[in-house]
Amino acid sequence: MPPTVQLQGFHEEHGHLTEFAGFRLPLWFTGIIPESLAVREAAGIFDVSHMGRSIIKGDDSERFLQQITSNDVSTLKEGQGQYSLLCNPEGGIKDDLLVLKLRKDKYSIVYNAANRSSDYEWFKTNKEGFDVEIEDLSNESAMFAVQGPRAVPLVTEAAHDSRLAGVPRFSFDWAKIGSVPVLLSRTGYTGEDGFEVFVWDSPIDHPDNAKIVWDELLRVGKPMNSQLCGLGARDLLRLEAGLCLYGIDIDEKTTPFEARLGFVVKLQKDFIGSSKLREAKENCPTKLRVGLVTQKRVIPRHGFTITDNGREIGVVTSGTLSPIIKTGIAMGYVEEQDAKDGSLVDMRFRDRYEAAKITRPPFYDTTKYGYSRKLHQS
Repeated sequence: MPPTVQLQGFHEEHGHLTEFAGFRLPLWFTGIIPESLAVREAAGIFDVSHMGRSIIKGDDSERFLQQITSNDVSTLKEGQGQYSLLCNPEGGIKDDLLVLKLRKDKYSIVYNAANRSSDYEWFKTNKEGFDVEIEDLSNESAMFAVQGPRAVPLVTEAAHDSRLAGVPRFSFDWAKIGSVPVLLSRTGYTGEDGFEVFVWDSPIDHPDNAKIVWDELLRVGKPMNSQLCGLGARDLLRLEAGLCLYGIDIDEKTTPFEARLGFVVKLQKDFIGSSKLREAKENCPTKLRVGLVTQKRVIPRHGFTITDNGREIGVVTSGTLSPIIKTGIAMGYVEEQDAKDGSLVDMRFRDRYEAAKITRPPFYDTTKYGYSRKLHQS
């Protein structure tokens, strides 16, 4: 039997399912494009309970996370979170994750569904010498994401709590939705503003709390033109925003500097892989992740070769057709000397070549879309 999530029955009834990380999850409900546009223009509601969730607690929690993650956990105050990486001893990326500081000696960690078992084992393997307890809550809790320009009003109304509008990005607060206690984190992976909703007390065999929160989000969101969203929209949205998908755009053979994720690598501290990453930074990466926009309305795909005047310079890792800019977009890796914004290259589409421009993501107009649009409009 494949693993399930708390709302598996709902998804079986209402969604068009696909296999992902061993789960059978909704690829779409009404369609990938309308769901994606709803997130850009109003709000989308996602079930992301398939992702891994662990609690790390104990007197050495901060010291342990400083050793195992790339970002600087010591900068976090209670109620704050950060994007970070797990690296292997060679400096390759084992996973990307979210760290939330619940209190001085307790943290919540969120990581990718495909790595639920391996990340948890990595935590346990490396806890020797630290006074910490590690608890896998992946099957004991549910997690939803509400994303888009109307996501904050939606969640605020569902929780009957106006304070939530003032929660800063990468911070969180506690509230109740439909009488169920939830943690609301101002985070997400679509490029839009919004919250991720943690329903802690909702095991898979007793998912009542998850259902209550889900139903309330749907009820409140309906008059706001929100849409249920599946994996297809989530993938399209994160690619439009230039966000990496683990196992496709980043992996253990990729360093954070090659992936342009050096902003979450704090080399002033020692952590697993830091010595190799210091060497990598000093030597400069030989390849770099870039964004690509096609000149015609074509769809780039994973594995397409990137060339410059017939010379192979890289490969596409992710690609799709953007409904916002109405042409193909992609991410991939090219040789460092070829990673210049504005450069024209070609992508090999089986028996033909199509022109594309190297473009730094996000691929949309940030004055009209994305969480920073308010900064441009204020």
